[in-house]
Amino acid sequence: MEWNLETLSLLSIPLISAIVGWLTNYLAVKMMFYPIEFVGVKPIFGWQGLIPAKRRQMAEIEVELVLGKLLSVEELAQRLDADELTKAIERRLSQVIRKVVNDVMSESAPQLWAALPVQGKNLVYQRIENDIPNVVHKMVDDFQHNVSEILDIKELVVEQLVNAPELVNEIFLTAGSKEFPFIVRSGFYFGFLFGLPTMLLWYFYQAWWILPLGGLLVGYATNWIAIKIIFEPKRPVKLGPITVQGMFLKRQKEVSEVYSTIIEQKLITPKNITHIILHGSGSAQLLELIELHVNDAIERYVAIAQPYFALGVGSENYHKMKALAVRQIFDNSDKYLLYAFDYANNALQVGHDLSERMQALSVEEFEGVLRPAYQQDEWKLIVTGAILGMVAGIAQLYLVFM
Repeated sequence: MEWNLETLSLLSIPLISAIVGWLTNYLAVKMMFYPIEFVGVKPIFGWQGLIPAKRRQMAEIEVELVLGKLLSVEELAQRLDADELTKAIERRLSQVIRKVVNDVMSESAPQLWAALPVQGKNLVYQRIENDIPNVVHKMVDDFQHNVSEILDIKELVVEQLVNAPELVNEIFLTAGSKEFPFIVRSGFYFGFLFGLPTMLLWYFYQAWWILPLGGLLVGYATNWIAIKIIFEPKRPVKLGPITVQGMFLKRQKEVSEVYSTIIEQKLITPKNITHIILHGSGSAQLLELIELHVNDAIERYVAIAQPYFALGVGSENYHKMKALAVRQIFDNSDKYLLYAFDYANNALQVGHDLSERMQALSVEEFEGVLRPAYQQDEWKLIVTGAILGMVAGIAQLYLVFM
């Protein structure tokens, strides 16, 4: 009976090492993503998931290494067809324009506008609505030629990822849906293997420090190996009948498709693009573009009604009227641009093209898609695994062998 207890205690060493390896790898994966916000006392006593903590750096890397090289805003803008865009927004834009005309005229020339019969007002509306395709066409053309000043792709990506850390997690967890579970499982297998030499050493030499040291090495090694085999070797290596390559790199085609789908559906969407051009750093340039074409259109409309219109409005109110019209069309732009989202999504084809171009990247470039954002902090996960392994080794020493 005594021999059996000793044997079972001895055999528990690789089994507990396997559990330690599994647990440290499980915690390592969780610590990469959670908690989303810092928990503890800044800056030292606490933790924030490595990915959420590095989301700004990751966003900048995404722009520089992936989106900036593979998809340019100029290329995306050229895919918009002015005629198709006009068809998508024309009905809602006409409604907005009617309200803008009514509001602007009621404020700038209330007596003139009130005295104009309904038929006259309808003629004004009709004249402007007939000109909408022409104005939109010119604006789209100017937008395409000045898109880099109006739409900052880096600002779009950084703002979205910084404000939505859960989206950063989703990108990594979905793209690495097979790698991260493997990291957890591999901790058990490698932990058991590393526990065998610890068991043999303990059998011949029962020094108190062997189990804590063994736990430390198991926690360190299982985390280190798990991270390494995800990305290394970069290129396929033949080991007899087996071909070995980093798991993430081996799935380049599949990961590219998954990654690109998330980018298209959650990040570079028509809605997000519209938001950034209306409220981002390029909104002033967009306002100037709208002002240019709206003023040009008003000049053409007014030329038909001169001199009656000029006498009724006056030069000062005329300039106020133009400024008010520009501001109202800009402020109401999200009301009619949202009708272009479906068309723009089909026209831009962000996901399809990004996937194809990511699949064509070299393995070194492809590795740069996800790893660099947290690579410099990988040591934290490894050290944490080592510390937890050592604690488990101390616990095993006292609970099993004391």
